[in-house]
Amino acid sequence: MLTMKQLKREVRRLIREEQWNQLAEMLDSRRAPDLAELLQKLLPEERVRVFALIDEEFKPDVLAELEGLAEDEVLESLSNNELAELVEEMDPDDAADVIAELPEERSEEVLELMEEEESRDVRNLLKYDENTAGGIMTPEVVAVRENMTVAEALDAIAFMEGEEAFYYAYVVDDDQKLKGFIGLWELLKIRNRQITLGAIAHKDVVSVKADTDQEEVARIISRYDLLAVPVTDADGQLLGRVTVDDVVDVLQEEASEDIFRFAGSDDSELTSMTPLHACGARLPWLLITLATGFVTSFIFKKFLNDISQVMVLSFFVPVVMAMGGNTGIQSSTLVVRGLALGTLEGRSMLKVLGREISAGAIMGIACAAIIGLWARYLIHLSGHENDLHTPLFLSLTVGVALFSAMTFAAVFGAMVPIALNRLRVDPAVASGPFVTSSNDIFALLIYYSIALILLGLRSGTGG
Repeated sequence: MLTMKQLKREVRRLIREEQWNQLAEMLDSRRAPDLAELLQKLLPEERVRVFALIDEEFKPDVLAELEGLAEDEVLESLSNNELAELVEEMDPDDAADVIAELPEERSEEVLELMEEEESRDVRNLLKYDENTAGGIMTPEVVAVRENMTVAEALDAIAFMEGEEAFYYAYVVDDDQKLKGFIGLWELLKIRNRQITLGAIAHKDVVSVKADTDQEEVARIISRYDLLAVPVTDADGQLLGRVTVDDVVDVLQEEASEDIFRFAGSDDSELTSMTPLHACGARLPWLLITLATGFVTSFIFKKFLNDISQVMVLSFFVPVVMAMGGNTGIQSSTLVVRGLALGTLEGRSMLKVLGREISAGAIMGIACAAIIGLWARYLIHLSGHENDLHTPLFLSLTVGVALFSAMTFAAVFGAMVPIALNRLRVDPAVASGPFVTSSNDIFALLIYYSIALILLGLRSGTGG
């Protein structure tokens, strides 16, 4: 079988040679995820041609797999009638995701063209925020009454509509409130056939509310090794379920979002190729960094004026700023990841802060000793020494400043994402440009302050 790279090259050759029948046959031999990946890698005009040649039976699955620019371009190439027919064949949650990508006016037109039942399911899903359990769930569930016997439940399941595989049958009462669950394997056992579901159902069912954040849903499914988790409303009525394949998509989406924020951008860049859009996503953070540069340049000017007699200390400003920034990034990244995984709560946050203070101090001592030795050698080599400010004293000043800057940066890098999380702001924004820029200012202020204090003490002693 051809690799994706070979397939793309072959598809482009067939398009150039206008071998449409041969291209259609080649596409028929591939699975929907492979075809979606192929479309993601093709040029815009090639995507539309190739999608048109895909067998009608597979188009809904391929469209459900697309994302970003490829999805937008394919959607634009379809008429409302064509799109309505494709969306009707999708799982409700995938259909809702596609409809949500459309402009409001067009989405309403497509929904009007769909069959009433499918349209109703999609509309119900669109009521929920796309980043919640309700937004990613499918309403297709196997729900059976608690007073049924297993045999009766199997007969009822046999007549249920739905394309998605199920792993659990959810047991509900007459008001559709979730009471428990039973695994497919347990339903099939002969010895259970005449037992009521209420008697053998597992009552300790793990469920989520419709407004639960999708990251929390992913954590719950991962923590309890579930294949699906039921979704209920505020009264405990069963609404649908989130399956593990949906969670994989959530994890990829959240990881992508965090990576972009670490870089001072956002994942909207994946769906736009325009330079202006890229600038709009990145420029705000760069302007913050630039503003930080104004502050640091002002502090540095003051620094040089106040220590003009000991200019050698300016040699080490870049080192102190860089080490402080890197230490802060390490701490913030660790804390942001812990918050994303849900492992930092209550006392664990205090433990992390304590550990970061200790780690920052230990690393600061080690790096301060090294920079101190290097500073002593460099100052002696440069000849910038006098009776009052000896190489040993100046190197001590540099070492103490670096130690203080790194310790502060470790604590600051840990505290900022925790504070943002408490304020219900995504802690990922605390990483990258934000922490680096802030630590540049604080590192320079710390170096400046310690240098003035120690040099002042030295001058006072010497006087």
